[in-house]
Amino acid sequence: MKRETVMLEGHDIVCFANDWDSDPLSKKHIMTRLARTNRVLWVDSLGNRKPTASTHDLRRVIHKLRQRSSGCRRVGENLWAFTPLILPFYGSAMARRLNRRWLRRSLLAVLGQLGFERPITWTFVPSSADVVGTLGERLTIYHCVDEYTEFTGADAGIAEMERRLLAKSDLVLVSAGPLYEDKRRFNPNTFLVTHGVDVAHFGRALDPATPIPRELERLSRPVVGFFGLIEDWVDLDLIRAAAQARPQWSMVLVGKARTSTEAVESLPNVHLVGWRDYETLPAWCRGFDVAILPFRINRLTLAANPLKLREYLAAGLPVVATAIPEAERLAPVRIGRTAEEFVREIDRLVAEGTTGPSAARAQAMRTESWDHKVEEMCAVAQGFLGEPAQRREMVR
Repeated sequence: MKRETVMLEGHDIVCFANDWDSDPLSKKHIMTRLARTNRVLWVDSLGNRKPTASTHDLRRVIHKLRQRSSGCRRVGENLWAFTPLILPFYGSAMARRLNRRWLRRSLLAVLGQLGFERPITWTFVPSSADVVGTLGERLTIYHCVDEYTEFTGADAGIAEMERRLLAKSDLVLVSAGPLYEDKRRFNPNTFLVTHGVDVAHFGRALDPATPIPRELERLSRPVVGFFGLIEDWVDLDLIRAAAQARPQWSMVLVGKARTSTEAVESLPNVHLVGWRDYETLPAWCRGFDVAILPFRINRLTLAANPLKLREYLAAGLPVVATAIPEAERLAPVRIGRTAEEFVREIDRLVAEGTTGPSAARAQAMRTESWDHKVEEMCAVAQGFLGEPAQRREMVR
C-alpha cells in the first residue's frame, strides 16, 4: 500500500541558515527536498559569534565579499542563494539597527527580483530575529538544531535574539529532546522532529564496488573511525586515552580541525587525514570497523543531535559514543561513560565479530530518511497555514 505523503507545495520559502557552499548539514538536506515542490531563497550565514583576527575568519570575510558581489545566484532547481553583508556585532544596538535596515532592504529587493510573495520564513539562526516578521510572511518557523549560546565565542546578544525569535515564531521545530524541553518554555507550539539521514548515499558503504580509500589499506585492524568537524566539543583526550590503551588499533579522524590537535598528534596509531568531500564519506565508512562519537559532555553537546550518528548507522557501522541523550536514544549505539567503558565497548564489538558495515544495521535507518523527516515537518507546518499569522497553541 502506497504511503500517503504530506508535503508543502507551491510556496515561496526564505531560509536563514549556514553558508550554502559549506558541507551538507541538516539545513541543506531539508531545503533541497522542499525545493522539489516549492521555491527557496537560501540566505547565507548571518553569524553567531564575534569575528576574530584568525586566518579562517579572514578567509570567510573575503569569500563572503566575493559571493555578495555576484548578487543572488541560482544554486539548483527552484533554489537561489544570497550572501548579505552585515555587521557581526549583535551586542551593539547600533550595529543591530543598521543590520535590520540594510538586511530587510536587500532581502525585499531580492524577493522582488524572484517574484516571491508572502513567503514562509524558515530560519535556523537566532541572528535573523531582527528581520524575521518584516518580509510579509504568511508563516514563520524557527528550526532550532543547536544550543547556540553555548558555542565558543558566541556573541553576548545571541540569547536575547533567540528569545525574541521564539516569541515571534508561529511554530518552533527542534531536533533533540533537551532543546524541546528548553524552547517550549518560550513558545508552546514547539515540536520535536529528529534529524534524518541520506540513506541512499551512506548505503554505498555496503556496495562492494565502493573503493576503500588508499590511506586505510596499510593500517592495522581494527580501524576505529570518526568523520566531521574537529572542534572543541570533540574529546581528543578520550581519543588519546583509547589510542594509548590499545596501540594495536588504528584511530582515524576524517575532518577539518578547528581546535588544537596536540593531544593526539604524537601518537603513531592516530591518523589525522584532514577534510574529505561529503561524496567520499561512504567509502571511508566502508573502510571503518567501528565508528565513534567522542563528544565532551557539556550544555552544547547534551542538546545536540549529531548527523553523523545516523550517517554511521545508515552505512551499517557499529557505533560507540559518549553519553549524550540522542546517542543513548538510538538503540544500536553503544555508550561509554568513561574512557575505560568507551574502550571496553569497542573491544566487545571486535570480540563479537560484528565490526564493519552491516546490511541489518543500515536497514534500521530506512525509516529515518530525510524524506520521511521533511514530510513530518511539513505535516506540522500545514496545521499553521491558512490561519492568521499569530502564535497559537495546537492540540497535540
